[in-house]
Amino acid sequence: MKEYSENTVYFISYAKLPMEISAANMHKVVGVGLIINEDTGVIEDTSCTLLTEEARKFIKQVIIGYNVHENGIEPLIDKIKKRFHGSSQKAICVAIKGTYEKYMIWKNENK
Repeated sequence: MKEYSENTVYFISYAKLPMEISAANMHKVVGVGLIINEDTGVIEDTSCTLLTEEARKFIKQVIIGYNVHENGIEPLIDKIKKRFHGSSQKAICVAIKGTYEKYMIWKNENK
């Protein structure tokens, strides 16, 4: 099991999947969780409830290492839109934005 440092936090948000894709039959929503180092802003790990293992691995590779403190969330969303062309792209982007917003609210409340 992967161990995370004491200065990491985990947030997750969900977004509705398009009904015409196979993942919608299983999940109805996609969840994207981010493990963020609260000191550096670097995303150290991620989880995603996509149907295929390849898609989960790909999204993970795109997201890990991204710094939300330095760059905000929009450049990451743009990167996902450029690189991931699955039918769940929009839902993934919505879930990531929601996760980022939850993190930023928490970060501002816990300064």
